[in-house]
Amino acid sequence: MTQPSKRNAGYNRRTFIKTTTLAAGTLAFGVPALVRGRDLNSKLNIAAIGAGGKGASDTNCCNTENIVALCDVDSSHCAGQIKRYPEAKFYQDFRRMFEESGDRIDAVHVSTPDHFHAIAASAAMALGKHVYGQKPLTQTIYEARYLRRMAREKGLVTQMGNQGSAADGLRRAVECIQAGLIGQVSQVHIWTNRPIWPQGMDRPEGEDPIPETLNWDIWLGPAPVRPFKSGVYHPFNWRGWQDFGTGALGDMACHTVNMPFRGLNLGYPSQIEAKLLGPLNHETYPIGSVIRFEFPSRSTPIHGKSSGWFADLFGSEPHLHQRDVTLWWYDGGKPLADNPTSHDDSNKPPRELTTDIEAFLGEVPGSGCLLIGDKGTIFSPDDYGEQFFVKLEGDSHYVHYTKSSAVAAIPVTIPRNPFKGDNDFRHHQEWIAAIKNGRPQDCYSRFDVGARLTEIMLLGCVAMRVGRTIEWDGPAMKAKNAPEADAIIRRQNREGWVLS
Repeated sequence: MTQPSKRNAGYNRRTFIKTTTLAAGTLAFGVPALVRGRDLNSKLNIAAIGAGGKGASDTNCCNTENIVALCDVDSSHCAGQIKRYPEAKFYQDFRRMFEESGDRIDAVHVSTPDHFHAIAASAAMALGKHVYGQKPLTQTIYEARYLRRMAREKGLVTQMGNQGSAADGLRRAVECIQAGLIGQVSQVHIWTNRPIWPQGMDRPEGEDPIPETLNWDIWLGPAPVRPFKSGVYHPFNWRGWQDFGTGALGDMACHTVNMPFRGLNLGYPSQIEAKLLGPLNHETYPIGSVIRFEFPSRSTPIHGKSSGWFADLFGSEPHLHQRDVTLWWYDGGKPLADNPTSHDDSNKPPRELTTDIEAFLGEVPGSGCLLIGDKGTIFSPDDYGEQFFVKLEGDSHYVHYTKSSAVAAIPVTIPRNPFKGDNDFRHHQEWIAAIKNGRPQDCYSRFDVGARLTEIMLLGCVAMRVGRTIEWDGPAMKAKNAPEADAIIRRQNREGWVLS
């Protein structure tokens, strides 16, 4: 009997999912509505690329479905997950996984170090797999645009893993900002206690034996070859290395910048300047930085206020016109005298801006987000924007948003995530439901959104590494005054490791 080609080998499973689990009422993936709405209870087959560490919790957040494959370069690192999902086939190489099990896989989550995100995600998307990609979505700006375009062109359901997006509080904050609760916002200040791993050091000399459980060549992926050193890169400290991670910005900015990014409709910044709080070399990020992003004025559609096609045709959709805004990012602190690869956590906004916060909480927390408008301020004391407080003109102190009469008067315009559980679980379940319903737009952090947020964060990394103020041409993806940034904006991958 003639064997099906690899290209069509996955047709039966994928066609079943698409034709029996998509919601009725519109066309998606070219499948008639009458066929689609038959079995919304069918489970997806999901594979994990990066099954240990954060990949373990990502897999567990998807275990309402069938976990059919686990892929990790280190079998020891994910031994617990291999035991937990005995029916899932284990691989060390995602390429082999797709060759052998691709016809069984409907969707993939990617939970690898940053430098591998786009390689794995694009390979899955090229095969028509829906993708949940951990933050930051990519390591380079070029990759972010590549995945954003790929998801749109293929009609795939995607989600970036900044799970605070699932929180009701974050969506409420976006509504408040766009409704003009604090007026025109001129400044945003965001700070974090990261890095909590070593930074500011050179590459160590020598090499150590590679553990038998680890495929070091695949772990390196698109990055240049370097010797293995135990505990230096794998499994956690890779974040500080320029070849593999994106520093404190990559760890936290897709969380902490998320709320103002959405509320203020931040697009391409026009200028980015970085001040470093420690030495910079060509190996790791500095132990602390202050980065200034300048965003030009823009017009933001007020979510939920459109009157449909008539508004689109005649341009009558309500908009909030927002002035120029400066966003300040603070990470780390001054290097410790007895350990210069760690910091004193002193890098926060100027004291005059945080006096009210200190009076309210008794201290300035290790992480936070402060928006300053001409009618008041919004302050979030957590990493995700889930909780926030408001202080309007005439107020003596901050008030939790649920106790503010001014907030209560603002209509709810953004759909809420309907799932129960913690935000990480809810964020994954939103993605899973969108796949079953054939509605990419239901994912609040779909790649069309997450890639834009990732670009902003990555521009901070570019400014640090270039070492001077960047004049940014967003549409052209070009640092107009710094041609040396080109190699950071689009990385030269190691031979054999290309975007699919």
